[in-house]
Amino acid sequence: MKIVAERMKALRKGTMLSQKELAEKVGLTQSGINRYENNQAEASYKTMLVYADLFDVSLDYLYGRTDKPEGKLYDFKPKIEDNEDMKRFIEMCFDPNSPMSGKLKDTLLQMMKGGVE
Repeated sequence: MKIVAERMKALRKGTMLSQKELAEKVGLTQSGINRYENNQAEASYKTMLVYADLFDVSLDYLYGRTDKPEGKLYDFKPKIEDNEDMKRFIEMCFDPNSPMSGKLKDTLLQMMKGGVE
C-alpha cells in the first residue's frame, strides 16, 4: 500500500536515520527497507509492530486508518491524584499577586478534581 510506504519513509526521515541505520536497528536489510519505502514489497506484521514500537505510533497510523500517530481509538486521559501534597506543590509554584498565575493555578486544581477537559 502506498500510504504504508510513505509513512514508513516519513517516520525514518523524521528521525534522521538512513535506511542502513534503521535496518541495523531493527534487524532488517537496507534493501528490504528500501523496498518497503518504495512500495515494492509489503512489510510483515512483525516488521510493522517493530516500526510502531520504535517510532511510538499506532498500527492504525502506519496503515493509513488515521492521521493521528497515537491511533484511531486512543483516548489518553491521565489520572491526576487528588492529594494534599500536589495541592501544596501547585500553591507554591504560582505568584499569589499575579492574576494570570491565579487563573492557571485554579485550572490545575480543577484538573486534579477532573473538572477540566
